[in-house]
Amino acid sequence: MTSTILLLICSVVGGPVDFDTEIMPVLTRSGCNVGSCHGAAAGRGGFNLSLLGGDAEADYAAITRQYEGRRINLAHPDKSLVLRKPTLDLDHEGGDALQAEGAEKLRAWISAGAPRLRARSLKSLDFEPSNLLVDKLGVQVPMRVTAHFDNGTTEDVSAWTVFVSSDPAAVSVDGATHTAKVLRRGQHIIIARYLDRVVPVRISLPLSDQPVDYSREAIGNFIDEHVLRTLSDLRLTVAPIANDATYLRRVYLDLIGRLPKREEVVEFLADSSDASSKRQQCVDRLLESDAFVEYWTYRFANLFRVLPQPNDTQGAEAYHEWIGQQIRNRIPMDQMARLLLTSVGDTHQVGPANFARSSSDARAQAELVSQVFMGSRLQCANCHNHPLDRWTQDDYHGLAAVFARLERGPVVKLASRGAVTNVRTGEPAVPRIPGLKYLPVEEDGRGALADWLTAPDNPYFAKSFVNRLWRGTFGRGLVEPADDMRDTNPATHPELLDQLARDFIEHGYDLRHTLRRIVTSSTYARSGATDSVNVDDDRFYSHALKRPLEPEVMADALFDATGVSDTYGDSPIGMRAVAMVNVLTPSEALDALGRCSRRESCEGVTVSGALPTKLHQLNGELVNRKVASKDSQLHRLLADKASDAEILEDIYLRALSRRPTEAEREHWIKQIAAAEAEQREQRLEDIQWGVLNCSEFTLNH
Repeated sequence: MTSTILLLICSVVGGPVDFDTEIMPVLTRSGCNVGSCHGAAAGRGGFNLSLLGGDAEADYAAITRQYEGRRINLAHPDKSLVLRKPTLDLDHEGGDALQAEGAEKLRAWISAGAPRLRARSLKSLDFEPSNLLVDKLGVQVPMRVTAHFDNGTTEDVSAWTVFVSSDPAAVSVDGATHTAKVLRRGQHIIIARYLDRVVPVRISLPLSDQPVDYSREAIGNFIDEHVLRTLSDLRLTVAPIANDATYLRRVYLDLIGRLPKREEVVEFLADSSDASSKRQQCVDRLLESDAFVEYWTYRFANLFRVLPQPNDTQGAEAYHEWIGQQIRNRIPMDQMARLLLTSVGDTHQVGPANFARSSSDARAQAELVSQVFMGSRLQCANCHNHPLDRWTQDDYHGLAAVFARLERGPVVKLASRGAVTNVRTGEPAVPRIPGLKYLPVEEDGRGALADWLTAPDNPYFAKSFVNRLWRGTFGRGLVEPADDMRDTNPATHPELLDQLARDFIEHGYDLRHTLRRIVTSSTYARSGATDSVNVDDDRFYSHALKRPLEPEVMADALFDATGVSDTYGDSPIGMRAVAMVNVLTPSEALDALGRCSRRESCEGVTVSGALPTKLHQLNGELVNRKVASKDSQLHRLLADKASDAEILEDIYLRALSRRPTEAEREHWIKQIAAAEAEQREQRLEDIQWGVLNCSEFTLNH
């Protein structure tokens, strides 16, 4: 009753009365609760607020009850410390943080008795304009944020919204006037934060003043429609479709992780049938091949962190074999996820039960689950509410509690009890589906979690999966990094991501379907050619990006190009690096290339441009041993008395999936002819070494 009376009184006098939705934004807008001020873990000056206003209850207690209640003075509101310090009536390290309107809101709230009425809660947030295309530099763009509350009220909260530019050098933001100014051409993001909600806003300025004609661009499927729409907004010129040799090499590396064989290249280049048709047939053949199963087993083994336990390799072998069976049998990805989340049993027999052993404890498993199946970094909410996402400490520890009863030995089983402590409350965490609801403590919550994750309307699972497939075929995700999907890190093409996810769901979470959809698009088939307009484009797909090969793929490519394999422990000679179950198997070659140990996320691990790796490629055994080996394809051709032209063509077809150009052929033939007879072999080895170290070989382009 008292709260209702206060609400009516304050409503009559027009003063702010709701602490949660009117005072908390003042603190956030003034910067009081950022990490460099009172929002730090240890607070500042003995005053601790939740980071970015994530915990209104704790902040209310800190302001009204701590410090013997001296932070507010109900009898003399102007003497309240929360007013005197940020307005510099008293010394304040944070300077003059509280503006006049904010100070007046605080004063009115204290005058009303400093209540916490919980009169309303935020339902949604609208930003105007939601997406904007401007036509020149320096344009001032007014921004308006409207909050909708559950009591039916709507309010312009622009003055209490924090606006942050993702790149201040590209777009400047004036918080006082709620305006943005575009300083550089391109597509830019502004993040608007009010209470616990954030809204990303795209502001674009075309990269060219001249419109681009896209009418002749081929449309393979909906992917091209979305990409061309963005390119049109930005007036980015488009690279032509790649030639057959480039496309063939690219799609082989992306779908089966290896180079096409010489005879496959020759046959494909000689096929004079319709380009689109023969490329589609090639894709279908690769998707149904054993090599596809082998490569994507490797890709998923990296994602799921298939790693032998100490003195126990059998579990990893069963896990690896199970993944391969799922891919070979076309088991939908949602079913795979469910089995990984819920399986128990002897890990030597039940492959998916090993997923529980990929993590050392319940918290680590919660982090892995959120990263793999939600594309989210929930670990940031361990010690405090996530500063850039919606996740709370209760979400983090609640998800960990779902896995708290698991015993992670050789036989994974569910114990009768088990708990993790919620560090915010100091009490056992209640099992929780993140951002949604709590689960009964007495029940095994893994099934409910799996139901939610794999439901068609789940906002995370399908998007995170197709985003990883996109990243694997284009070199970067629509959201990048792929495990950091949040409103404050929006997709470059959000509508495309949404439609890809829907298409994935509608086609039964089929891995092959979505890969086919991607690699048969015209966007995927573009060449890497650039011009002065699109040369700096690294995310809008006006041209193909050059991508370093993964370590294991690079090792296999060297084998395919030279015919000389590496040995991996006791594995049979000639086994592909991507087929290895135990990533701890000794291999100097893979160590030099920077392979992932799978102890942490393997996303983004490629043959890097780091100096030690480059030096090893240039001067170490990685390439030199294969080139000089008498068992190599080059030396077999020499033994068969092949001509210089035949050897040169073989080197190019095997390594680069194309024949040498006339200029290249003429150059190398002259180089060989200029050598002494006894130096011919050395000169040919040098040519092959040069091809294997050029960017055209080491990159997927």
